[in-house]
Amino acid sequence: MTQSPRKSSRRSISASFIARAGLMAALALIFSYIEAIIPYNPGIPGIKLGIANVVTVVALYKFGAKDAVAVSVIRVVLAGLLFNGLFGMLYALAGAAVSLTGMILLKKTGLFSVTGVSMAAGVLHNMGQLLVAAALIEDLRIFFYFPVLMFSGIAAGILVGIASALVLRSLR
Repeated sequence: MTQSPRKSSRRSISASFIARAGLMAALALIFSYIEAIIPYNPGIPGIKLGIANVVTVVALYKFGAKDAVAVSVIRVVLAGLLFNGLFGMLYALAGAAVSLTGMILLKKTGLFSVTGVSMAAGVLHNMGQLLVAAALIEDLRIFFYFPVLMFSGIAAGILVGIASALVLRSLR
């Protein structure tokens, strides 16, 4: 018994999506590992370069929101299990959820460049992490730390955005 062309087409699209998301998530995980072994310590807790986010931004602009979400969730969960532990994964998932939502919405407006969207995502990622921290420690004073994280999110977001724009330009 043969399958109808319609079912076969759905399966190939699904297989294509899985393969693409898997490859991009693997690349993002490699970047997460590289970042984990880079001896970068600015002396302020919670500040990271976020180089793995280049893959997420490229996925969003090249393939769409579904791919970006898949890449981000797979990478965050695997990196959490391998490098950051359960609480690190929880913070990263919260940051990823807030920043991805913001990136998707800002990209849809068409008003922002790749770098602008990435910069906003860096700030939103830190906001998501602070929301989890405030809930866990049950103290809103943690938000006094937001200005420090905001500036680091802006700087990291700009760097990730520039790198993402260069990658996207080379893929065209």
